[in-house]
Amino acid sequence: KFPMHLQNPLINYFQQLQTLKKSRLLEEFHMDKALPLLYRFAHPQTGRIVRAITYKADFEVIYADGHIEVVDIKGFLTPEFKIKAKMFMFRYQIPLVLLKWSAASKKFVEV
Repeated sequence: KFPMHLQNPLINYFQQLQTLKKSRLLEEFHMDKALPLLYRFAHPQTGRIVRAITYKADFEVIYADGHIEVVDIKGFLTPEFKIKAKMFMFRYQIPLVLLKWSAASKKFVEV
């Protein structure tokens, strides 16, 4: 059985990122980064305000060589997430890495 602090995949991934940062393989990382997908706007004909759509990523990782990845830890992919993921990839043109914790292999695997 895993120690309690490893049972939460977000904490486990956070610790992996801290290790990478100490080894200088990554520059920095941010948790719960809110990224706008569609800004709030007024409908041109009705004037009605349409709410913004944001995507809240688990981690934004900036590597030492300058490239950026956005990482999300998922148990399963909801229909809403699938739409937001497509909007994110179109708007930002940076990799969106989807991971889940595999208890069998004791590591993160791509979804």
